[in-house]
Amino acid sequence: MYLLQDQDDAVLVSQSLSGDATAFETLVSRHQRALYTVAFRMLGNREDAADALQGALIKAYEHLASFDPRHRFFSWIYRIVVNECLNMLRARRPEDALDPAMAAVGTPFESAAAAERAAQVQQALMHLTTDARAVIVLRHFGDLSYDQIADTLGVPSKTVKSRLHSARQKLGEQLLEWRPKS
Repeated sequence: MYLLQDQDDAVLVSQSLSGDATAFETLVSRHQRALYTVAFRMLGNREDAADALQGALIKAYEHLASFDPRHRFFSWIYRIVVNECLNMLRARRPEDALDPAMAAVGTPFESAAAAERAAQVQQALMHLTTDARAVIVLRHFGDLSYDQIADTLGVPSKTVKSRLHSARQKLGEQLLEWRPKS
């Protein structure tokens, strides 16, 4: 599936560079949801995530000619989104309040419990380093493989595995008061 989508993406990039505005719109429609999820998990705020995604899409469009079709389009645009998020994180002051609003499902108690869990996970994510947060978000919220994450972040697959292991331990410590055995 990824191979066909990657080929389709490369064709759409080529069409967009040839002046077909709808081709870029198709690319955005195809990847917007996953990219927004990444931005939200990186920033912890819906409005900031929307702003970061919009800025990243503008940059991607302006620099579309620099895309190398030998690589995955998603990895290329993902990196632009992550960089935009990192720029926003550097520019803002630390915040205490996070947006815990999540879609309500089930009973009011279940909805409240789910919203509380989501807020705790988001808060724990925000306490990770940006490198650790990126691998967690890509693996568990973006559903990418280790190799895809490595390609996206421009690091070896072993580095991804190491960062993911460390990040999971830190999340476990924060969420479950779990400590690894010494």
